[in-house]
This record gives sequence, C-alpha cells and structure tokens, in this order.
Amino acid sequence: MLAIWLSLALGPVSLPMFDTLRAGLRLLGLPVSEDGLQQAEMILGQIRLPRTLLGLAVGAVLALSGVAMQGLFRNPLADPGLVGVAAGAAMGAAVAIVGGAWFGGMPDAFAPYLLSFCAFVGGLGVTALVYRLGRRDGQTNVATMLLAGVAMTALGGAAVGLFSYLADDATLRTLTFWNLGSLNGASYERLWPLLLVATGVAVWLPRRAKALNALLLGESEARHLGVDVERLKRELVFCTALGVGAAVAAAGLIGFIGLVVPHLVRLLAGPDHRVVLPASLLAGGVLMLFADLAARLLLAPAELPIGIVTAFIGAPFFLFLLMRGRG
Repeated sequence: MLAIWLSLALGPVSLPMFDTLRAGLRLLGLPVSEDGLQQAEMILGQIRLPRTLLGLAVGAVLALSGVAMQGLFRNPLADPGLVGVAAGAAMGAAVAIVGGAWFGGMPDAFAPYLLSFCAFVGGLGVTALVYRLGRRDGQTNVATMLLAGVAMTALGGAAVGLFSYLADDATLRTLTFWNLGSLNGASYERLWPLLLVATGVAVWLPRRAKALNALLLGESEARHLGVDVERLKRELVFCTALGVGAAVAAAGLIGFIGLVVPHLVRLLAGPDHRVVLPASLLAGGVLMLFADLAARLLLAPAELPIGIVTAFIGAPFFLFLLMRGRG
C-alpha cells in the first residue's frame, strides 16, 4: 500500500497526502467534496492511476515469468529472456517503429496499438521457434532450448542494431527510448490487454506450483510422482511468452525484475513454489513501482528510462549472487 500511495502522490507535480486520498475516493465514486481537487483528480485519474496499475501489472508478470523460467531450467539465475521472448519483442517493435517511419509514419490513432501488436507477435513468434528447436522425438531438451534462446537473442540484437543504423535521428531516439523501457504515456487503452494476460498468468501458474516443486527434484523423479513433464514445459514456456510479450509490448524492455525478485523471495521464504509464486507477484509489482518512482524523481522534471534504474538495481544483485555461489 505504501508503494501504491507514493506512486500516486509523488512526481514532477507532488500532491498533498490528504488531496491524494480525497481524489482517490472520488475516483472510486464515493461522495467527497470536489473543492480544490480539480487538478489532483485530473493528475490522479488520467496520469498517475493508469501508470501505477501498469507498473504493478508489468512487475508482477515479469516476476511470475522469472519464477516459471527458473523452475523450468532448475536454475535460480535463469531469466525470462532466455527463451528469446524479449529479443523477439524488440525485433517486432523495431520493425513497427522504423518501418512506420519509412512509410511516412503510422497514423496517430493506430501507432500505439500497432507497436504493441508487433512487439507482442514478435515475442510469441521467436519463443515458438525456440521451443520448436528444442523439441526432438516428442521430447523437449531444455539445454537445446536454452542454446536456441541465446542464439535468437543474439540475432534479435543484431536485427535491432541494423534497424537502429538505418533509422533517422528522430526514429532512432524513439527506438532507443523504447528499448530502455518506460511507463511514461501509460493509459487505460494500453493497460487492459496487459491486465487480461497478467490475470491469466497469475491464475494459472499457482495452479502448477506442486508440479514445479516436483520438477525441482529432476524430470525423471517428477514423472514418477505423476507429473506430465512435457505438458508442464509447454505451459511454462507459453505463460512466459504471453506474460513477457505483453509486458514488453506495454512498457518496452525492462530487465532484471524477472531475475532479482524470484531469487530474493526464495532467499527469504524458501523454495516452495506455493509461496514463491504469490510472493513474487506482489514483490515484483512493488519493486517496479519503486523503480518507477526513482525514474521519475531522480532527474525531475526529466524522466529516466525505467530499464536503466532496474539495471542499476539488478546488475549488482546478480554479481552478488555469483560471488555468493562461488563462496
């Protein structure tokens, strides 16, 4: 609740605590006097509330996807991007941004939707290809899928680099800012598709918590316990592709949430996925809101891309995990 309140109250234009509360109550339809609340209600309803909800949804779905990938690869240092979904989404977005500029620009009414659609389809397409490359004789080889994901991520980076080289200055700025991730420009139109996907992922993955616990013992042991391992792998890859694809389509590339949050939750609460999944959902949303606050306030009134903030948080933590593992 503290993270939500701070996200609603703080920004380039800070709102008094009491005005934030009263404006929030009015937005909920409660009979509160509107005296002196016009500006607060406008800022809260049109800018801060959709941005806060978007941050919660993006952080939650990235963290859940991180849990799914760490369970699939049985490695606490695994990241949702390992299956290529982020690279595919970046390629799709680059095609939309640079291709739209080549053809005279995208119509204003369709530009946000076309960009999100291309990013989402690109992420799903690359993930489907990685999964297909990892299949052989009816079995999914996790190591092969991991290598295919690394290769597709490198290919995606090369494609985005090529589009960046071919873009003009204005288009390059747009592409660069999108690749660094941001919740700026959040709207209810951008929010509802992500909320649908996030709700589906948040409902489905906890139902597979016991199967994920069994998978920690190894694939053969999980089969002996009655788990359909191949089906579980498909579901984990599919949920990750949907979740990360929708998050990247809505907010751009935001790294390390899917790595840091699940691992931190495991350090505090243990490896039981019945606890890790819901705790990661909450912690991912909270961490994203605090990262967004830092992005808004550190250089106010200018705004840092949120991907820079999460990288400054996540990279040292990742190095700490590596050193801790060596010790």
